[in-house]
Amino acid sequence: MRIVVAITGSSGVVYGKRLLEVLSDKHVETHLIVSKGAEEIIAFELPSKKGDIEKLATRAYRVNDLSSPLASGSFITDGMIVAPCSAKTLAGIANGYSDNLVLRAAEVTIKQGRKLILVPRETPLSAIHLENMLKLARLGVVVLPAMPAFYHHPESMDQLIDFVVGKILDSLGIEHDLFERWSGR
Repeated sequence: MRIVVAITGSSGVVYGKRLLEVLSDKHVETHLIVSKGAEEIIAFELPSKKGDIEKLATRAYRVNDLSSPLASGSFITDGMIVAPCSAKTLAGIANGYSDNLVLRAAEVTIKQGRKLILVPRETPLSAIHLENMLKLARLGVVVLPAMPAFYHHPESMDQLIDFVVGKILDSLGIEHDLFERWSGR
């Protein structure tokens, strides 16, 4: 598998980092883009630096590198995940405003009919956010908000993070054991 992963400027960059760790363990080829806003949030929220996160990916690209292979539909991928997906990035994707590599790669993913998964981490949601999500959902984009469940009785922050990452993997059809699945009462 070949997956594009973008980390954008919203709280919750740990979701993108953990996703890269799991995909690396599963030997999935990953192509990473980190937005400028995400760089600042990585420095604030994680003990890691941008370079540490880039090492988890097969290849990393500069956010303004529109000559990257990711900017072309001829670069075949199995999909793209934006985790977390900032409201700004969501709006750019929903409205075809492709002024950086994250937005262009998402546009290419949509136009090529490939799987695009957005993990918004914003609350509360405004009507504008909801309209952008609805517009994208109608195009087949998976909108997967970072909303962990509690039926598996998480005992740590890592278990809450793994639940969301597991849901991303489910959407990609990648088997995992990151959380205990609901089996009823």
